Amino acid sequence: MTAADHSGCETTGGHGPHGGSKIVTAAQATLHCLTGCVIGEVAGLMIGVSIGLGVWATIGLATALAYLSGFTLGLVPVMRREGVTFWRALQLIWVGEVISIGVMEIAMNAADYAVGGMQAGSVFHWQFWLGVAVAVPAGFLAAWPINYWLLNRGLKKCH
Repeated sequence: MTAADHSGCETTGGHGPHGGSKIVTAAQATLHCLTGCVIGEVAGLMIGVSIGLGVWATIGLATALAYLSGFTLGLVPVMRREGVTFWRALQLIWVGEVISIGVMEIAMNAADYAVGGMQAGSVFHWQFWLGVAVAVPAGFLAAWPINYWLLNRGLKKCH
């Protein structure tokens, strides 16, 4: 089965589901994945900074929550659209999600750390939000070519 069989996005012939290019389809898939990652990432960063966790513990919490929210946003649409069980949907999306979210999280956490966002004393400090503002585009830019590659090989599903 190809990604188009279960995804609603075309990955062959050079065009996406609405006549767009593969690069546009990859950008759309990356934005969808980024949405889930940002929800978990920001929640984890806010919790970590608010309760005074160290940098590595904050990164671990943010990454775990990013995977949780990212997978949830990936699984639910596939389960609804395809009428499949949780486990079948997980089989369809897990490889692409693990890789995409992993690349996104590495880039986002590195960017946030580099500008000092996760070291801010409070979520009300401008530096915390600068970290988020730098991390989000970094995550997108890192994962976009990866998602392009995954879609072209049928390893990622559009949700």
